[in-house]
Amino acid sequence: MFHATVITLFPELFPGPLRASVLGRGLSEGLWSLDTVNIRDFSDNKYGSVDDTPAGGGAGMVMRADILAAAIDAVPRNDRPILCLSPRGRSLDQARIKALSEGPGLIALCGRFEGIDERLFAARNVEEVSIGDFVLAGGEIAAMAMIEACVRLIPAVLGSASSLGEESFEGGLLEYPQYTRPREFEGRAIPDVLLSGDHQKITEWRQRQAEAITRARRPDLWAGYQKSGPIRSDKNKDETS
Repeated sequence: MFHATVITLFPELFPGPLRASVLGRGLSEGLWSLDTVNIRDFSDNKYGSVDDTPAGGGAGMVMRADILAAAIDAVPRNDRPILCLSPRGRSLDQARIKALSEGPGLIALCGRFEGIDERLFAARNVEEVSIGDFVLAGGEIAAMAMIEACVRLIPAVLGSASSLGEESFEGGLLEYPQYTRPREFEGRAIPDVLLSGDHQKITEWRQRQAEAITRARRPDLWAGYQKSGPIRSDKNKDETS
């Protein structure tokens, strides 16, 4: 079973959105599990502080390696990677998320303040990962996003194998346009091909649309797609990330 442990200064934030909808149902049904570790429980002073001023001077405070190491050491590893959410980390992509979802789980380390003492990363084999090129006040929201992306790939969590059959980036393309009722909205109609009942034409139309959107919005993905070619023409759905 996929098990996520979050090491954080704010355990009260969890499970938060992860308890809602199909993810929360999967949690209550034991399809995956989550626990938190409060970093302040490992403070060595009566104030519960876990940081200190940066060596060499500078603004802000730095989280101490010894306190974070003690928090990490209190967590059963069970072959789970320790991932620190950081804007300087390697960008998470769907391939990495899929690999994580197929493993025993993960340990998410959520930083705060100006950063974390660099020595911790090598001392505890902590990998820095990022959900995007922007900065948050802390790693908690990023950890939720990472965990959600993993959990929704666990069999039976979404409740439909077909939902996972057309996944984000699986074919190297972004999502083709989606439509539903009403047939016309403020003068804009559903494309006729989608109402034709001709599944071959619908598939071809979706492929062309996905290629056009990817080429316009994500030239980096488009370049990779051109090199590798389509994996499957009907796997072009993208989810918000």
